[in-house]
Amino acid sequence: MQPQDRIAAKIVVASQHYPPDPSTTAAIMSEIACHLASKHDVVVLSGSSGALPAAQTGSGKPRVVAVKNRIAGKGALVRRGLFELLFVLRIFVALMRQLRRGDVVLTVTAPFMLPYAVVAAAWMKGARSALIMHDLFPDVLVMAGMLKPGSFVAGAMRAANGLMFRGLNAVITIGRDAERPLLSYAGMTRNKIRFVPNWATLVPAVRPVTSDNPFRKPLAARFIVGLSGNLGFTHDPEIVFEAARLLTDQPDIHFLLSGWGIGFDRLTQLQASAKLPNVTFVPRVEDAELEKLLASADLWIIPYRKNVAGVSVPSRFYNLLAVGRPVVLVSEPEAEAALTVVENGLGWVVAPGRPDQLADAILMASTSCDAAMAERAVKAASKFDRSIAMSAYADLIEELLRHPSLSEQR
Repeated sequence: MQPQDRIAAKIVVASQHYPPDPSTTAAIMSEIACHLASKHDVVVLSGSSGALPAAQTGSGKPRVVAVKNRIAGKGALVRRGLFELLFVLRIFVALMRQLRRGDVVLTVTAPFMLPYAVVAAAWMKGARSALIMHDLFPDVLVMAGMLKPGSFVAGAMRAANGLMFRGLNAVITIGRDAERPLLSYAGMTRNKIRFVPNWATLVPAVRPVTSDNPFRKPLAARFIVGLSGNLGFTHDPEIVFEAARLLTDQPDIHFLLSGWGIGFDRLTQLQASAKLPNVTFVPRVEDAELEKLLASADLWIIPYRKNVAGVSVPSRFYNLLAVGRPVVLVSEPEAEAALTVVENGLGWVVAPGRPDQLADAILMASTSCDAAMAERAVKAASKFDRSIAMSAYADLIEELLRHPSLSEQR
C-alpha cells in the first residue's frame, strides 16, 4: 500500500453528555468535536439521545453515534451507578468497533468509570488516548463525604487510576491546581499534562445592573446576591443558606437562587422549613435567558466544600466574570478559581464551612466602592477565550497523531 493510500487516523470523542443535552459538559465537548472536525474525521460516541442542533450537522461536522444510556432519578445512587456501568460497557464495545491503530480517543471524567474503559480500548486497539479532567476521583467522593479516605473502595480506585494514568497519552487539566495530585500517581508524568482552561460562553462585556431586569424587578432589595448552576456533591448548599440566615437583618441584601442538582434540592428543603424572607428561588433558566440572569445580581457565590483544590473547577466562573460581576468563592486559597480571583482582584475568597465569613464578605461587597472590579472581571474573562482553548486542543491532537507518547518528545 502506498503512503497516500493509507486511511487517515480519526478522532473519537467519547462522552455521556453531548447535545441536545443542555449541560456545560455537553457544550464543551461539542465545541471541541466540531472544531476538530474542520480538519479531521471525527466520530462522537454520545450518551445523549435526540436531534442535534442544525449548526452541528452536515459537512465538516462530527458524525455522532448514539450509545444507549439511561439516567436514574434524583437520589437513586445505586440505580444510577448501575446505569452508568452499563453505559461504560456499551462505550467500550463501541470503541472496540470504531478504533483503529493510530486513532486518537478523547474523553472526560463523567461518569468516573468512563476513562478506564477508554484507556483499555485504546491500548487494545493501538490507539492513543487523552482525558479532559473535570473532576478527580475518588477525591471528589471523599470531598463529598461519600467515601472515607482510607477505605478499600478509595484505595481500589486510586490503584485503578495508577494504571489509567500510565496508559493515557495525555491529560488535559482545566485548573493549575490539578497538577500536584496528578503527579502523586506513579504512572503520571509532567510531560503528559496540558493546562487548557474552559472558556466563557458569553461575550465579555460589563452588563449594567438595571431595575427592569426581569429577574431583579420583583425584588425590592438594593443588593442582590446570586447563586446559579448545578450544585453537585462537591458543593455546600448549607453555607449559602446559613449566610442568608445571618443576613436577615440586612433588608438591602437579598439572595436569588437558580439551579439544579442535589444541592438545590437541599436548599429547597431548608427554605421550606425556615422560610427566610431574604431568599427567592427561580427555576432553572434556558441558555437564552442565562445572560439576563447573570446580569441581575450584583454579586455571585460559588460555594465549595473542603479540599476542592485540584479536584474540581467551576466552569460557571468564567461567565460570571464575562458579565462583569465580582464573586465570593468558598474554597481553599490554592484552588484554581481562588488563584484567579486573588491574582486579578475579582472578589473575595472565604474558607469552606464558615458561613460567618461568607456573610461578612457579602456585607463587605454590598458596601464596596471598587467600581473598577467589573472591568477587571471582564478583562480576566477575555483571557479565557474559546479560540485559545480550541487551538490548544487542536495542537494536542496533532501531537498525538504524530507521536504515540508525549513523554518521548519532551
